[in-house]
Amino acid sequence: MTAPESSPASNAAALAREIERRRTFAIISHPDAGKTTITEKLLLYGGAIQEAGSVTAKEGRSHTKSDWMTIEQQRGISISSSALTFEYQGRHINLLDTPGHQDFSEDTYRTLTAADSALMVLDGARGVQTQTEKLFAVCRNREIPILTFVNKMDRPSLDPFDLLAQVENVLKIVCVPLTWPIGDGPDFKGVYDLQTSQVLAFERTSGGKHRAPMQTSGLDDPRLDALVGADLAAKLREDIELIRGAMPEFDPAAFLSGELTPVFFGSAMNNFGVEHFLANFVELAPPPGPAETTLGERAPEAAFAGFIFKLQANMSRAHRDRTAFMRVMSGHFERGMDVTHTRTGRKLRLSQAHTLFAQDREKVEDAYPGDIVGLVNPGVFQIGDVISVDAKVQLPSFPRFTPETFATLALKDVGKRKAFMKGITQLAEEGVVQVFFPTDGARDPYLGAVGPLQFEVFQARLQEEYGVDVELNITSYGLVRWLAGDPSSVARFARHVEDDQGRPVMLFRSKYDLEYTAEQHPEIEFLPLPKDLTRV
Repeated sequence: MTAPESSPASNAAALAREIERRRTFAIISHPDAGKTTITEKLLLYGGAIQEAGSVTAKEGRSHTKSDWMTIEQQRGISISSSALTFEYQGRHINLLDTPGHQDFSEDTYRTLTAADSALMVLDGARGVQTQTEKLFAVCRNREIPILTFVNKMDRPSLDPFDLLAQVENVLKIVCVPLTWPIGDGPDFKGVYDLQTSQVLAFERTSGGKHRAPMQTSGLDDPRLDALVGADLAAKLREDIELIRGAMPEFDPAAFLSGELTPVFFGSAMNNFGVEHFLANFVELAPPPGPAETTLGERAPEAAFAGFIFKLQANMSRAHRDRTAFMRVMSGHFERGMDVTHTRTGRKLRLSQAHTLFAQDREKVEDAYPGDIVGLVNPGVFQIGDVISVDAKVQLPSFPRFTPETFATLALKDVGKRKAFMKGITQLAEEGVVQVFFPTDGARDPYLGAVGPLQFEVFQARLQEEYGVDVELNITSYGLVRWLAGDPSSVARFARHVEDDQGRPVMLFRSKYDLEYTAEQHPEIEFLPLPKDLTRV
């Protein structure tokens, strides 16, 4: 017998259920605040991994899942955003781990466009730092709710009242602690849960590899003094009395509007406070909401649409293909469905789709708003592209950065020029490093990036992924402008190079250089981005 077809009403109800249980969030922080470590521990408590890896793994220990590139494992830093998916308490979690280093901020900014909320990780001893402030501003501009985890409480830390005051003064957001630390550094004994009035006692575990055990006790429990010590117990009772009397209560509406951040304390390295945070996160964080498009606000229940927020070459040694990271914006994605690539109008069949867990992949049959799907990129996708059953929907804006530092790129073995050109073409597609080609007959291209660390990554990846050795030299150029105006005037302008799309570009050493050239050539426009990409 043939199974009865689902009714539109039952399909709509099923879609609504899947949307409601999605939680898609990004983790932001200043470098060394513990962002990648807390990512790993969230995966541990979410059941996605059985043992947490180390950011700087030594012999006998595994590396973190999110830092999958060789250079990430060698340097102990995150240089590429990762998407990781797991189930927890009936919720489907899409976790986006982002680079903290400012040289990779463009990748981070783009990834934040795919998040419905963010976790801000702070170092308990340092509080708000420069990169945290910048990334927080991006989240606020997108009006996404932010949860805060104060990390490294097992080390000497700022007074928690002073730290919250700093966050409020610098970031202009109301802080409401949902847990409160009991001591810090060697005296760190755990946290008090202000919602359940329980004490979660801290126990150091060897290497922090496995789940940390927890004991619970109420604040008025006479055993509290024995559990944490009389002095810390007395201070805790004073602190909680002050919090109850002077601090505002948690307001879910203010949190969802980005005006308030709930604050948790713990030690990701030692697993403490992470599971408690995760259990609260799935209740507090919002499911996917409407998305802004050129056709207006698009509800998650609308027909299928998704957008590309990241391109990555060679994620898998087995496949060596190019992956497009797509955030499902609305509707029900089904593998093999026919859609329109709305920028070009080209019809596509999405038959090669997979889930993402860092560099690991599995075929995906279905996906829903908030989900991150990996699509094999046949060379048609660009950052910010929309794929939809509606041919006209596009994004009104997408983060694009102008390079600020430049280097020359020289191939050491001319016999590998074919592999060299393939490498720079595919890596440039990722949109982090831009390639510029001289028009004066010189063969060696220029690279442009936000920060010089990107050049090291580019050089290392050319060698590892394409077998190509190159020599990189930082130049004195500091500005780039795309040329526009009368085509004949631009064509006669001899001092330009071209980007990877053949558009005329000029490099400048200083702002004075740019201003002088613009004054001498009023017939030409000097644009910080090409006209067809000025979507910021």
